Amino acid sequence: MIGRLQGILLARDEAVILVDVGGIAYEVEVSAATLYQLPPAGKEIVLHTHFIVREDAQLLFGFLELAERNLFRLLIKANGVGPKLALGILSGMESARFVAAVINGDVNALVKLPGVGRKTAERLVVELRDRLQEWQSLYRTGPHVQVTTQVTKSPNSWQEAESALISLGYKPQEAAKAVTLAAGTLESEGKTTETAALIRLSLKNLGRSAPA
Repeated sequence: MIGRLQGILLARDEAVILVDVGGIAYEVEVSAATLYQLPPAGKEIVLHTHFIVREDAQLLFGFLELAERNLFRLLIKANGVGPKLALGILSGMESARFVAAVINGDVNALVKLPGVGRKTAERLVVELRDRLQEWQSLYRTGPHVQVTTQVTKSPNSWQEAESALISLGYKPQEAAKAVTLAAGTLESEGKTTETAALIRLSLKNLGRSAPA
């Protein structure tokens, strides 16, 4: 099992990066949150990883945050959730928001994730609610009420921010990833995820200035 990788970032694609470790280049699939927080090529990075061996492939998934890697491991234990879908879920919604949605049984929020239908969403709630409460206690100690509140109040602001980015010419997937990262940053700083704040930070992450 490869649980940790430390090396030089050689290249990055939409969801795959190349990491040089002692002259060996590893292809690592990453979530949107990890992708947007990576340094420029040529810099050293440390990833928490999960290695999967199948008959037809060997897959390595990497995460900057240990909490996200462990959430990925919980997801792939759920019925009908493979590594690709798990990575898509983590790329479509910030970890704390996803955990809160499952704990609160917010199926309507979960079905908006790529590849997640209503049955899958309901299964995630049933199978993972208790496990994710433990995850929340380990990695999000304290602000349980704050996270729960955001699930009921933030979706409109997220959607409005994504729509604004799309209207500026960004692809829907690109807009969703940028807003996810922005929301995670704001939440970690204890700030509200209002539409204007999400747009400003998303554009900054995308390398553009916010419109006046």
